[in-house]
Amino acid sequence: MEESSTLVLTCRRGDYSASRIARAVEDADAHLLNLNVTADSERSDSRIVAELRISHRDPEAAARSLERYGFEIIGLEGSAYADDDSLMRSRYDELMRYLQI
Repeated sequence: MEESSTLVLTCRRGDYSASRIARAVEDADAHLLNLNVTADSERSDSRIVAELRISHRDPEAAARSLERYGFEIIGLEGSAYADDDSLMRSRYDELMRYLQI
């Protein structure tokens, strides 16, 4: 979906609550569209990794809200970032053409 973004968070197994995650996302004026939960096999302290898809292009506000609720954000991906990357790339290309003149 174009108007969505993805966040990956981690927390201790005892701190996990799907309702707290949904509340934190809704505090950022977004809706939780998908929630996938797995165990973190790389760490031995039994942590949970959750991948969220939210109904907002920019995941920053939801990430800040989730951090206020005590969750650790380990990844962000949104269409707002893709737009920024393509804009930055096109401006870089224009600068290189200008410098060659």
